[in-house]
Amino acid sequence: MTNDMRFYVGGAWIDRADAPSIPVRNPASEEVIGHIAAGTAADVDLAVAAARQAFESFSQWPVADRVALLERIRDLLEARTEDFAQAIVAEMGAAISFVRAGQVFYGIEHVRAAIEVLRDFQFETKLADVTVRREAIGVCGLITPWNWPLYQITAKVAPAIAAGCTVVLKPSELSPFSALLFAQVMHDAGVPPGVFNLVNGTGDVVGAAISAHPDIDLVSFTGSTRAGVLVAQAAAPTIKRVVQELGGKSPNVFLDDADFASAVPKGVLGAMRNVGQSCAAPTRIVVPASRLAEVEALAAEAANGIVVAHPLDESAFIGPLANAAQFAKVQDLIQSGIDEGAKLVCGGLGLPQGLNHGYYARPTIFSEVTPAMRIAQEEIFGPVVVLMPYEDEEDAVRIANATVYGLSSHVQSADLDRARRVARRIRAGQVHINYPAWSRHAPFGGYRQSGNGREYGLYGMEEYLEVKGLLGY
Repeated sequence: MTNDMRFYVGGAWIDRADAPSIPVRNPASEEVIGHIAAGTAADVDLAVAAARQAFESFSQWPVADRVALLERIRDLLEARTEDFAQAIVAEMGAAISFVRAGQVFYGIEHVRAAIEVLRDFQFETKLADVTVRREAIGVCGLITPWNWPLYQITAKVAPAIAAGCTVVLKPSELSPFSALLFAQVMHDAGVPPGVFNLVNGTGDVVGAAISAHPDIDLVSFTGSTRAGVLVAQAAAPTIKRVVQELGGKSPNVFLDDADFASAVPKGVLGAMRNVGQSCAAPTRIVVPASRLAEVEALAAEAANGIVVAHPLDESAFIGPLANAAQFAKVQDLIQSGIDEGAKLVCGGLGLPQGLNHGYYARPTIFSEVTPAMRIAQEEIFGPVVVLMPYEDEEDAVRIANATVYGLSSHVQSADLDRARRVARRIRAGQVHINYPAWSRHAPFGGYRQSGNGREYGLYGMEEYLEVKGLLGY
């Protein structure tokens, strides 16, 4: 059992053994594997004071020195990949092969992107007779979720450091051990005292204190739309910048000339990786009504071939859902699909065959799903894909846009011009055409209730900068 009751503040570990503890469960065994300290508003005050004190000097660091610091962070993350992989498996249940190749690898890629952007970034430019400066915004409060623990931390911390900001991080209390490992990396990399601070705790205490704090200049939050509303409300009285990446219900639109035999299985597997616990997962497959039976067969074959096993099993494609609350939510939404008359193609309620404990869910495909159904509107965050038939291209675009979200989407077509035409009409922050490779520089963020602002690469770093116009300079 791992009990880590420490916070990282002002360049040092602070033992909070006297604080109330929060249990951390292994989702494969359902057993408590450790505890962390539950921080308070007073702990946030200490961390913010340390960050504020460090900001004046750190924001003036030469670019070359910030690049060198990020390179040391990158190198330590790479050297400790397996430590992070084992922690993530234990705390949130992602399959070990996916953790190594996805969770940890892509987390390090965000640091690499920040290095590349910072090397070439022009902090001063000329616009006619005006000099435009971009300066670090200040102290940043970063609130990260449980589903991609390291990945979401580096997507925020790396560009903030690159910009010259100082940070206070609140990781999810449901997957905190990888964040504590990250804090040790920051310490060992030689991050100056106060530049990086970590306070564990719950959203309603530590998250709320960060959001409302008058000495925090920006809060960056990734999580549910419901929680995002609370963050924005708490931040409003201090007029701080709020950057949010929230929920999604991403469509995967198949035009009638797509390669269905290849693209449908890829779509199912892509939606179900990380047990479907990804805000950008393309969980709504929108297909021509005339091809629905064909797509059902292809989707069922792909879903039935998914290996659900203990996350340390190298053959596992997916492990358990990350926690009991998420398991209950997924079961409730599967039941709602059955109750509302969707066609259950495969999967369904309960544990997969051969598993009698743990928060495992069955890879599930629903068909004949209409936009009015809960499973077409609500973010399930589990291994559940819905097939939605359309009559023509206009109908496909209407269905794709028929949610309150707008985070990510996919379009499949043999005709790139046609795919681009449809992609331009989809109201989402990213559109992927024919499953392109992931890019660490592609801007990521949402329309509508999927959030505001952008992360990754240049666009992610710009969120941490203020723009100043100098006249007569």
